Amino acid sequence: MSKLSIRAVSKVFAGGTTAVDNVSLEVADGELVCLLGPSGSGKSTLLRMVGGFEQPTSGRIAIDDQDVTRLPPEQRPTGMVFQSHALWSHMNVFNNLAFGLKLRRRPKGEIRDRVENVLELVGLKGYGQRMTSALSGGQQQRVALARSLILEPKILLLDEPFASLDQHLRERLREEVRDIQLRLKITTLFVTHGQDEALSMADRIVVMRDGRTEQADRPELIYRDPQTPFVAGFIGTMNFIEGRVENGRFLHADVAVDLPVADGPLTLAVRPEALALVHQGGGKAIIHRVTDFGTHGLVDLHLSDGTRVKCMVASPEPFHAGETVALNPRAFAAFRDNVKLYGTTHAQ
Repeated sequence: MSKLSIRAVSKVFAGGTTAVDNVSLEVADGELVCLLGPSGSGKSTLLRMVGGFEQPTSGRIAIDDQDVTRLPPEQRPTGMVFQSHALWSHMNVFNNLAFGLKLRRRPKGEIRDRVENVLELVGLKGYGQRMTSALSGGQQQRVALARSLILEPKILLLDEPFASLDQHLRERLREEVRDIQLRLKITTLFVTHGQDEALSMADRIVVMRDGRTEQADRPELIYRDPQTPFVAGFIGTMNFIEGRVENGRFLHADVAVDLPVADGPLTLAVRPEALALVHQGGGKAIIHRVTDFGTHGLVDLHLSDGTRVKCMVASPEPFHAGETVALNPRAFAAFRDNVKLYGTTHAQ
């Protein structure tokens, strides 16, 4: 059993810059939790504090109820995989992997067996004598993962490990890493700014902004039921339409829906797949561009107040640039003063 506990952790750098502001998080045994956010949100700083590469200004970090807040990295039961691979180019793959075990004075036979086993685990069986400089970027990242796993850490830490790889390789590697994580049942904290990676890999996603947690939830709830405008706009594509509620109805020049909230200004949040387009009905939204993705179409529109919105359609054929259409939201959320008042963005 390996669990991670982060309690009220903050990090203030010299000069007064607050990178992490009073964050608490519990990661259960075998769970993969993704820290997701834009650059400067504090996600990598939080990960580095868990690994011991940064010291918290305040708060507590525990692994299996043992306080590790002030322990150096080499004394923590964690394994870190960096974006830059951080491999020793003058060593072959075997020696890169064996280095940590040699420092721990493990027997030669055990080192050989563990290196062979971990190479097979990451799909690099037979690569032990290759120089790391002769490997592709994806192979180097597999070696970096193997180097962390060979020490059998209780907590695996991944700091944007796929950011330097091309899209196709990134997608393949994240599937492989997730398969390995599930097979080993290793507790994992993963940092990324890629929404697709978070949604496809994580058991839970923690969305961070300005050093704070905006929302922590299962991927499907983060997408379907965002609790703040920031989360709604950061995860996936979201249309925001500004209007007013009067007598239980949201009013905009191009959109009107029943909305049981108090009167006043309000922001409607609608996913492209939850927005239907109707040629009839006197609509005034103007189609700007239609894109055919094969599996679906995407229609870009201008509303009368200049707002740009996107709509996903099953087939792009009925729609053409310059036409006017009416908008019919099938599902939506409503925000006022950064507070969610109503709804879900998931269309049944």
